Amino acid sequence: MCGIVGYIGGQQAAPLLLEGLTRLEHRGYDSAGLAVLGSSGIKVAKQAGRVRDLGDGLPKRFGGKIGIGHTRWATHGPANDVNAHPHTDEAGRVAVVHNGIIDNAAALRAELSGAGVELASDTDTEVLAHLIARSGAKTLEARTAEALSRVEGTYGIAVTHADFPDRIVVARNGSPLIIGVGDHEMHVASDLAAVVRYTTTVAHLDDGEMATVTAGGFKTWRIDASGLSATDRRAKEVDIDPEAYDAGDHESFMHKEMLEQPARAEAVLRGRLDDKFGTGHLGGLNLDARELRAIKRVKILGCGSAYYVGQMGASLIEELARIPADAEAASEFRYRNPIVEPDTLYVAVSQSGETIDTLLAVQEIQRKGGFVIGLVNVVGSAIAREVDGGIYLHAGPEVAVASTKALTNMYLAFAMLAVQLGRVRDLSIADGRRLIAGLNAIPGQIDQVLAAEPELAVVAKSLAEAESLFFIGRVRGFPVAREGAQKFKEISYRHAEAYQTSELKHGPLALISTAVPTVAIVPDDELVERNVAALHEIAARGGPLTVVTHAGVDLGDLAGKVERIDVPKNERELDPILLTIPLQVLAYHAALSLGHDIDKPRNLAKSVTVE
Repeated sequence: MCGIVGYIGGQQAAPLLLEGLTRLEHRGYDSAGLAVLGSSGIKVAKQAGRVRDLGDGLPKRFGGKIGIGHTRWATHGPANDVNAHPHTDEAGRVAVVHNGIIDNAAALRAELSGAGVELASDTDTEVLAHLIARSGAKTLEARTAEALSRVEGTYGIAVTHADFPDRIVVARNGSPLIIGVGDHEMHVASDLAAVVRYTTTVAHLDDGEMATVTAGGFKTWRIDASGLSATDRRAKEVDIDPEAYDAGDHESFMHKEMLEQPARAEAVLRGRLDDKFGTGHLGGLNLDARELRAIKRVKILGCGSAYYVGQMGASLIEELARIPADAEAASEFRYRNPIVEPDTLYVAVSQSGETIDTLLAVQEIQRKGGFVIGLVNVVGSAIAREVDGGIYLHAGPEVAVASTKALTNMYLAFAMLAVQLGRVRDLSIADGRRLIAGLNAIPGQIDQVLAAEPELAVVAKSLAEAESLFFIGRVRGFPVAREGAQKFKEISYRHAEAYQTSELKHGPLALISTAVPTVAIVPDDELVERNVAALHEIAARGGPLTVVTHAGVDLGDLAGKVERIDVPKNERELDPILLTIPLQVLAYHAALSLGHDIDKPRNLAKSVTVE
């Protein structure tokens, strides 16, 4: 959600900034802009629309070897040319790009207007440019710190100033910022994707930290009530292949990432399964067997797909470890003054590790003395650094907004956690070994599901013709249905709702008609007869049915009258993730048939860093 890039060195900045912004397009945005600092001062180009449009419209003379760029996701004010970043002061000597939200922006705007400042935009960000310009401090760092001391809210910012032509100043509070170290050049970005082509040596700023970035290196500072104090932030090499950020021969990143799931599933399981004792081996939890056994409850927190897979994880933990477990939307958690208990294990789930709602929930738990672990995919991310322990997902970079391989690895991480918690309690070694064997089989079974993509594409095109759909499932199947509806609505833009199958007769059945298809999750488990009975209720009312099930399930006289999608059978506790895979493919091909931009769905962002 929004993107920041910056460059200082010996090359022309504009082409590098445009390249970086292009690599941040997956985060979601509605306008883009650049500011470069050259011999004639700061030049700004910005407009609503795509990065390619910005590049096509750049003036011929737009030179400068220092620059900052931004992709904006509108919060304060509509998406238009004026509200696009960067923002400047009235004299055009200060340029600022900003991710986050300034909560007291209205009061600061009123104060500036009262002092005679003419504000050009509707944004909260513009106040920073004016506050920095009006500061009488001697250094750009001090001017920026003074401005930030007036701000309430979250920010990741980059600042250039015509009076300080040898540096970019950046600062972070709640919105990610990294510094990339090159050869006599430096990069700034809100996401590793923007710099990985140029360097894999990076430093992650912490909240409350500022950095001075010059062509020769960087220095970091802590912002506090007394001003600035130096910190010893150092850059580290990250183990990542730059090619992972290319779609290659695939028509989209989502397609590439779906097909990577078997290999990435193997990666998250590798070295973490103990066949001999039938348990998981998750050393990153920082909890020994005695501490694991002392856990009385598990609370899982996530947003969107991470929340739905958290529901799958909670069901697994209750079933295998016999510990009360539930999942909650992280975006709601801290606002209800939650009771944080010392014997509860809190689990924060986030692909990016920067999801602001989940990060704030982690901080609330820790303020109240709780123990929280993270399931995150990005090493060095904010949640990964703040939690007390965790499980890295090893899914590799995920670019598409709709999560596929990261979600699958989240589920597998929960499965390993559930088995490990179960084995320190009453889960038998025989059941442990049964589940470990099931986990080992999952990568190959995912490959089998993906092999049916051509047949799934035909079903998807039919579903895409409907304006509204139901997804239904029961117990283990309900979170699968919720995730299926989420995928469908976010990239196909069709209205899709998920309900418990058992709740159909309590309201939703009124909407069943020939125009409203239902995608039903019917695993071969102890509830199969009840699920099949519900299918008959839908069919009796003319509702089209697509049934995601197992080969052994008998649909009775519905056979041949419904679209049937069979997935490989695993252990019943582990079946939910295999039932989820075809729903990803259905959503993908539905969106493809409708001609949508699958990797960049409207109004959505990959990493949600504002509340």
